[in-house]
Amino acid sequence: MQGHIVKMQARLDPDKSKSVQYQLPIGNQLVALNPLIGKPIKLIYTGKIACVHCKRSIKKSFNQGYCYPCFIALAQCDMCIMKPETCHYTEGTCREPSWGEEFCFQSHVVYLANSSGIKVGITRQTQIPTRWIDQGAVQALPIFKVQSRYISGLAEIAIAKHVSDKTSWQQMLKKKADPIDLVAKRDELIAVCATELADITQRFGEEAIELLVDASPVDIHFPVDSYPVKVKSFNLDKCPEVSGGLHGIKGQYLLLDAGVINIRKFAGYEIEFST
Repeated sequence: MQGHIVKMQARLDPDKSKSVQYQLPIGNQLVALNPLIGKPIKLIYTGKIACVHCKRSIKKSFNQGYCYPCFIALAQCDMCIMKPETCHYTEGTCREPSWGEEFCFQSHVVYLANSSGIKVGITRQTQIPTRWIDQGAVQALPIFKVQSRYISGLAEIAIAKHVSDKTSWQQMLKKKADPIDLVAKRDELIAVCATELADITQRFGEEAIELLVDASPVDIHFPVDSYPVKVKSFNLDKCPEVSGGLHGIKGQYLLLDAGVINIRKFAGYEIEFST
């Protein structure tokens, strides 16, 4: 089949296995990927790209699928999405105030995850567990519910002084991370960040941050038969044909016997997909 791709859709099985089920959107179709584990697949880039927002034909994409005009105009492409503590809505310079009001001024969750090791992250409450899956986390634990994206960024900065706020994608793809006691780590971090968290509460009110004391860790199991010893990443711009046996899927990566490919990186690219 042939069509423009976007990031893989993923969901956790509702049963106790908590295994991830993946589908690859190709044009208007969805390809179930889990049944293809252990089988050969092929992706061929046709040379065509369409902006994931405005859909117009482009020669180069920015920020995982956008044309340049959308990249510089859309609030969802602004630096404050990556660094929410730099939010400039109150300064009156938000690119799209209505978009910011809808997406940034809603409940966010500050969480701990274990992908390539312990990390802190933030996401909209509606994006759980999708955000964890996209990062390749094998464990995750919500620790705070906060009133806005900006406040979640301030809390993340405080915690990131003690644990990483980034995932090493190479390490994440080489092996399954060793288990971590996330509850114990949460309690430890809350203690060492008590002053910074109190400052946020004093500034924004007692309801700005809610400690999720009853939250339980979530275990996530990815469909991976074997992990690569060395991680070689495919680039469709340099090599338009990617093929090989599919050994697993983790995060937004397909793990083939010849290398890995980050599907999200090539959102908007038109491909021919075959098995």
